Amino acid sequence: MMGKVGLQLYSIRELTQKDFFGTIEKVGKIGYDGVEFAGFFNAPAKELRKALDNSGLEACGSHTAIDLLTKNLEEVMDYNHEIGNSFIICPGIPENMRDSSDAWKRTADLFNEIGLKCKENGFQFGYHNHSVEFQLFNGEYGFDILAENTRADLVCLQIDTYWVEYEGLKSVDFMKKYHDRLPLIHIKQMKSFEDKRCTEIGKGVIDFKEIINLGKEYGTKWYIVEQEYFEIPYMQSIEESLQYLKSIL
Repeated sequence: MMGKVGLQLYSIRELTQKDFFGTIEKVGKIGYDGVEFAGFFNAPAKELRKALDNSGLEACGSHTAIDLLTKNLEEVMDYNHEIGNSFIICPGIPENMRDSSDAWKRTADLFNEIGLKCKENGFQFGYHNHSVEFQLFNGEYGFDILAENTRADLVCLQIDTYWVEYEGLKSVDFMKKYHDRLPLIHIKQMKSFEDKRCTEIGKGVIDFKEIINLGKEYGTKWYIVEQEYFEIPYMQSIEESLQYLKSIL
């Protein structure tokens, strides 16, 4: 299955903060298929949907804070429905939700509840890892405790390749383990294992050819570019990453 390429807009937040709709338009012109959000800058949903349509972009996800998911889920779903987004992703949780095996299990119960409400309303809920999920509790990673205690149909796993490799682990190992839960993958490159800064997708040490091949096998729908450190202009960087990804898709 051929996946699509999205951009996590957090990567270019300095631009979106100044001109949200104008930046979205530029991302569309570069050739991305979609954008994943990390906040909406108070943009009315109807106007944002129009901006996406005019730019030829799909909404391929929204990173949504846990407080909003627990206190304002109806409003979150209404907004995301309006902009045409079906993936609602929790991008992290506070320490008290992940500081023990039991805490992870409680979080898993909560995620199943959120995931069920999302599913009933036509959305897919998911979780995005950083590095803290790979702390061990009785020999088991927090990430695995969460995965084992959540239903695959209710909680997808948005594996962030950079943060897995940051911990000295391999993204492909987790992809193989959770192959039925990967509609979205964060494609994020590391310059070197010594200098752990981000770089453009084709320039670093993570082998994305293997990751993409597995994604094709497992039916991944979106490969979402993210970058947090830049040595060249933002738009040049995200275009380079897009061109490399397209060359291996």
